[in-house]
Amino acid sequence: MDAFTLRNATPADIPALVDLVTSAYRGDASRAGWTTEADLLDGNRIDPEVLLEDLIRPRSRIALLERQGTLLACAHVAEEHGAGYFGMFAVRPDLQGGGIGKAVLAECERIARDEWALPAMRMTVIDVRDELIAFYERRGYRRTGEFKPFPYGDARFGQPKRDDLRFEVLEKSLRAEAAA
Repeated sequence: MDAFTLRNATPADIPALVDLVTSAYRGDASRAGWTTEADLLDGNRIDPEVLLEDLIRPRSRIALLERQGTLLACAHVAEEHGAGYFGMFAVRPDLQGGGIGKAVLAECERIARDEWALPAMRMTVIDVRDELIAFYERRGYRRTGEFKPFPYGDARFGQPKRDDLRFEVLEKSLRAEAAA
């Protein structure tokens, strides 16, 4: 990989973040990558106001991966209920599968483990996204069997094309990595 830079997002990055996250998950552009949700949801994937809240609250960061000032990937990491929470993970569709996402995930795990001394990382994934869940399982996450409802009726997070969507919680212990 060429020289990449990891940095924390600022409020000035919000428009670029909205564009990146939307391109990775919604519409025809997202079909260039494997993370598309275009068959499941239309509309927004992330809301600028939610992004700003994530940027200003304590123990919450949006990690950016850039090359020569161009945003290539991002993810949100925060402390929630005594564990890290990983979300809003996006890699430019034309660059997916090249290791960029793994670097961003590893950085978010490092923040939660080393800077915040959290024992685990959790995330929620739409449970019908088998390929995405398998990606996380290969990185040490396990299905918990805990489910959360999809926010139907909240247009800030998209317009569902199906009525059977829900989130499954995935979790990974960060303690074993600290000892390794």
